[in-house]
Amino acid sequence: MKAKKLDLVTAFRFNVNVQNYIDLAKKNGVELIDTGKCQFCGANVKRGIHECVEIFSVGFQEIDYSATTNHKFIFLIADAHTLQHPEIHGRWSNHFHLTRLHLVFEYKIKWQYQFSPVLSKCLNEYKTKKQDEYLASPPPLKRGNLTTTDIKEKSDDAEECKLIIENWAKEVYESWQVNYLTVNKIAQQFLEKNK
Repeated sequence: MKAKKLDLVTAFRFNVNVQNYIDLAKKNGVELIDTGKCQFCGANVKRGIHECVEIFSVGFQEIDYSATTNHKFIFLIADAHTLQHPEIHGRWSNHFHLTRLHLVFEYKIKWQYQFSPVLSKCLNEYKTKKQDEYLASPPPLKRGNLTTTDIKEKSDDAEECKLIIENWAKEVYESWQVNYLTVNKIAQQFLEKNK
């Protein structure tokens, strides 16, 4: 079981560090604040975004991620955190993560690892015709009330942790609702490929 958790941690870190988040923030013209609460989600941390990313990277180990039924929480965590902190990610990652949440919440897709490359391919096809498109991100601190620290501090067991993660992802997803019509176009491409 320990090896499975290490694999999860690696997956989380890969998601955040595909390109260093500090470099991406700089590229996006955002100055990162190193002290106090997270400037993007408001997580109650002492080292700003850096501690927020650290909590995310470690994952929420109350859950046994080696159980296939719990894999959905890996995706919900990645999507919620990315969309609460879009300034530290590439702009097309917003499309990917919001579309995945759209497919999960609106179309009740039970997400599996093999779906992610299919969604990436759909997004690549979509963006060839929409190269200048940006999603309208909600303002910082308005991307859902739950944060990484809520999950870390309020979940005493696996079931409670799962419930908070699901609520976190729903809150973040709902905060991006102005973009639903846009990501639904990508979702439709995905659904066509997975008939």
